[in-house]
Amino acid sequence: MKRMTVLSLIMGLFITIQACAQKSIQVPAVVKSALAQKFPAAKGINWEKEKGNFEANWGGKSGEDNSAMFSPSGEFLELVKAIPVKQLPAPAIAYVKANYKGATITEAGLVTDAAGKVTYEAEVHRKDIIFDEKGNFLRAED
Repeated sequence: MKRMTVLSLIMGLFITIQACAQKSIQVPAVVKSALAQKFPAAKGINWEKEKGNFEANWGGKSGEDNSAMFSPSGEFLELVKAIPVKQLPAPAIAYVKANYKGATITEAGLVTDAAGKVTYEAEVHRKDIIFDEKGNFLRAED
């Protein structure tokens, strides 16, 4: 009986490892090149696909202190730098407290798009709440 349990655990672990290995995405060379040109110091990059674009994550303990988004053709779209929640503009924090009673902001980021426009994002209940550079609410994204 114990052998069957151990064997089942080993098989389950093997299947999990295989599934994770199959999740790796193919990043076009033009996208990798664009990242290397724009952020030459970026190391330990993890790639994700988001809404048809490619997101490179690197830096910090979580490996996600920096997140750069590129189109499939290699066009830079935006950079998100993780920031402490207390660095969000006061109106953004007040908005979350008023509209998401009892919720905690789990992550915060300073977003700079390709044109240099700055916005902020706060993650609440797995949603990104987007604010302008002064902390005024813009939209919520899943």
